[in-house]
Amino acid sequence: MSSLRSWKKVLESDLPNLVIELKEVVQPPCVIILDGPIGAGKTTFTRAFLDTGAVSSPTYSIINEVDNIVHADLYRIEKKEELIHLEIPMYLEEKDYFLIEWGMPYFYELQRIIGDEFKYFQLKIDIAGEKTRHLTLLKL
Repeated sequence: MSSLRSWKKVLESDLPNLVIELKEVVQPPCVIILDGPIGAGKTTFTRAFLDTGAVSSPTYSIINEVDNIVHADLYRIEKKEELIHLEIPMYLEEKDYFLIEWGMPYFYELQRIIGDEFKYFQLKIDIAGEKTRHLTLLKL
């Protein structure tokens, strides 16, 4: 794992510019695992990444697609064996980005399922204050 970039004291209003910077660092196709505690802003970051303003957490649908981006929330996954039933490769055909919330516990299984066509990154989101976050982008 190597740190590629970090952002300190990020406000929600900073996210559109942060997404532009992040997309300059990661080259598609790539998997970005969003890692942070509940309420850290994983879904808020995804909303900025998608630039639609209308995305909700896919906790109940698990996987959503918007244009060339797939967003998954694995919060409800209890065992790595459940991932095979999601048919993830089917969603990734001709996609540039795969954002995954709660994916770190399943990283090796995801890598096996998805393969090495995609590059893998972790975006750690830490709560710094009531409205600020620290984000760190790591190459996995």
